[in-house]
Amino acid sequence: MSEAAEAVAAHYGRKDLDAAILEALAASGKDVGRLTPDDLAPVDEFHTGQRGATMRLAELAKVTGGERVLDVGSGIGGPSRYLAQKFGCHVTGIDLTPEFVAVATMLAERTGLAGKGAGKVAYRQGNALDLPFGEASFDLVWSQNAAMNIADRERLYREMRRVLKATGRLAFQDVARGPGGEPWYPTPWAKDASISFVFTPQATRAALERAGFRVAAWQEPNKEALDQAIARAKSVAGGPLPPLGLHLLIGPDFPAVAANMLRNLQEARITLINAVLTPL
Repeated sequence: MSEAAEAVAAHYGRKDLDAAILEALAASGKDVGRLTPDDLAPVDEFHTGQRGATMRLAELAKVTGGERVLDVGSGIGGPSRYLAQKFGCHVTGIDLTPEFVAVATMLAERTGLAGKGAGKVAYRQGNALDLPFGEASFDLVWSQNAAMNIADRERLYREMRRVLKATGRLAFQDVARGPGGEPWYPTPWAKDASISFVFTPQATRAALERAGFRVAAWQEPNKEALDQAIARAKSVAGGPLPPLGLHLLIGPDFPAVAANMLRNLQEARITLINAVLTPL
């Protein structure tokens, strides 16, 4: 793993994350031996908008359930398990962070989507800039809030295009640079600017087109993100956090991260993109 990749993996890595999540689930009244993807929704969708954003992206991408899906930057597996349970997709997740891959696999087994007698989802550790899959392997390449840690967008998008079938599509959600200046840190994806590579929407779209994609749908749903950030900031300021939530993934910086995300959106330092693209 390169030095840059190691820095990103170290940012997301959490010691004993699996035990912390299971403990929080039990404290929330869940049966950890018989979990459902809905039980995990407060913690396992590590992106702006969480489950609601995943549902909106699936609708935008017109997911039917017949797709073989690659989730790039799959985290601890929330979107992949949603796509598998809701639509019946077969999903492969790839993530740079070993702890995330281990937790994703454990949770998939506990929800009955992986393991003995099941095979809807599978996860592996790997680098999005060198995807370990053959050409034209997937009907749908999916990614939510993963590209902000990747400087070489040209290579990322070429790799996504390479593994996508000619009749397939790319569906992604991303954080982009707004006109208000450099984001305030820490954010969910970086403690400082050293591993943060946030492009403008225009630069993102141009890089995608150079990689061989055409835009089928392009949205910038900032009001929804701002509303969510306001609600999260109020919850942090209003008292103890619930047992289960994204604070388990972010760690002690969670209050500062929540405050900065609100400020970044209010000051237009970041904007959001939901998009679906097809190969040229």
